[in-house]
Amino acid sequence: MQLAILMTNTDESTFAQAHPKDGEKFAALIHAVRPDWSCEVFAVKDGAFPEDLSSFDGVMITGSPASVHDGEPWIVRLLELIREIVATGIPLFGACFGHQAIALALGGTVETNPGGWVFGLIKSDIVDPAPWMAPLGPELAQYGAHIEQVTELPQGARVLIGSAPCPVGGFAIGEKVYTTQNHPEMRPGFIAALVEEYAGKLPADVIDAARASLASKADYESFAETIARFFEQATASPAG
Repeated sequence: MQLAILMTNTDESTFAQAHPKDGEKFAALIHAVRPDWSCEVFAVKDGAFPEDLSSFDGVMITGSPASVHDGEPWIVRLLELIREIVATGIPLFGACFGHQAIALALGGTVETNPGGWVFGLIKSDIVDPAPWMAPLGPELAQYGAHIEQVTELPQGARVLIGSAPCPVGGFAIGEKVYTTQNHPEMRPGFIAALVEEYAGKLPADVIDAARASLASKADYESFAETIARFFEQATASPAG
């Protein structure tokens, strides 16, 4: 299996330079459960887009501190590419910014979270599991960091994952699109460092709640397995 990872993370701060880039994190996520799969990273946030996706079995879109509403040329181009990917039937997975970009590109709505920041370990309910989500239990724990969320689904989408702070925590469109609002690629050490990086930048109660949440860990490998199974079933089914 060969996957294209479209890296959207625009953070080039000193903090970001001290940690692996998102392309490496998403490749590590996949390799945790499918070590023989190939991943190629494209820094689309720098305008580095793949010339031809036909040689790839699937596409992953990462998270980013950017907003899908920023209007930057690379975001406009990414939204166009998402529509092309879906139209051609290439399996597509998106996380956080990627989740929101897929929704927006396909006619959904992304708005500011009514309750403000969602940050730290987030526990969500599996409300309508897709077949590839069998490795998960009734509840999913993932690391989250977002101030915007999908508030209206694109046509044909169904909610898979949800919580009170984020009702559209993940969705699917048929067998070819799979998303999560949260960050399956983050590991405990990174999210702990990220929370401290944002201390003083976000409200104290948000930081305190995020710190407290980190006593538990995210479902890293079990969710990675769902992504792998998603691509496996999607490539086994007819295009469209």
